[in-house]
Amino acid sequence: MTTTETSASGPGSFAREPVLVDLALQGGGSHGAFAWGVLDRLLEEPWLKIEGISGTSAGAMNAALLADGFAAGGAEGARGALDTYWREVSKAARFSPFQRGPVDRALGRWSLDHSPLFVFMDVMSRLYSPYDLNPGGFNALAPILTKHIDFDRLRNSPIKLFITATNVRTGRARIFRNAEITPEVLLASACLPTLFQAVEIDGESYWDGGYSGNPTMAPLVNELVSDDTILIPINPVERPGTPRSAHDILNRLNEVSFNAVLIKELKMMALLRQVANAETGEGAAWGRMRVHMVRNAIMDKLGASSKLNAEWEFISMLREEGRKAGEEFLTAHADDIGKRSTLDIDQLIAEMK
Repeated sequence: MTTTETSASGPGSFAREPVLVDLALQGGGSHGAFAWGVLDRLLEEPWLKIEGISGTSAGAMNAALLADGFAAGGAEGARGALDTYWREVSKAARFSPFQRGPVDRALGRWSLDHSPLFVFMDVMSRLYSPYDLNPGGFNALAPILTKHIDFDRLRNSPIKLFITATNVRTGRARIFRNAEITPEVLLASACLPTLFQAVEIDGESYWDGGYSGNPTMAPLVNELVSDDTILIPINPVERPGTPRSAHDILNRLNEVSFNAVLIKELKMMALLRQVANAETGEGAAWGRMRVHMVRNAIMDKLGASSKLNAEWEFISMLREEGRKAGEEFLTAHADDIGKRSTLDIDQLIAEMK
């Protein structure tokens, strides 16, 4: 590519040739608003050209909205689509039974741990399934998705999508691409089995993609031209202290399981990169790959129950934290993108020994 573009608001506001990148978006309920903030900041940089996105759960929603909005109106269209979606989610949450209790509000905490109805529903979900508690299979996200995403347009978006859901029967990941994506696919990718009935697609039942790929990385390497992957994590890999309450133990188990597949996949990628010929021959794509990660300093301070908190005050706070993290990432690594990795995935191999 010979043309250059000027960064309108980047760290140096300098002219540079466009760099092709792909994105990997984790899921995590309303914590996905953090990723929205990061994406909002990245989309302000005209030199960053997004070729594809792998997304799971809330990451799948962000990915589909960005790709559809971009198809309709470029970067500004993508930013507008994300903004509209998260505002609609927050509006719908005003009627949700999951609201902060008086104790959490008084102490300025975002969790729902002391919300009487949340505690009641949490207990009930361990005794009864969604087929008992929600026999109609209602999901408040369904009408929002059908209203704000043009799925016909999404099929022809210039941004390639890889949306992961977990096949209930096989326990394996299924990756859906643009032409296959429907509202049901996005709902399946975000289907927590204790809250929602499994989503049926092509005669198979699916649960949250986080159990099998959060997000799936391999297609970004195997099916795209881009050599730079920007990972936007949501679930903290490390959390200080040892959980002691039953609630905290279960929450930490979920975080560990939702991160385990991603960590294993990054280790696999590091191993393949070490043995790949970076210039020619089989595995060349793995040898050329570069990985970057937007650091997230807030999620280990938030309780797992806050993933169900969709108050606009909380959503907007996460968005601003995401924009701040995106700005810090660009300030530190804008010059590295297209040249070198800024996430040392080889260290993951060393930790295996």
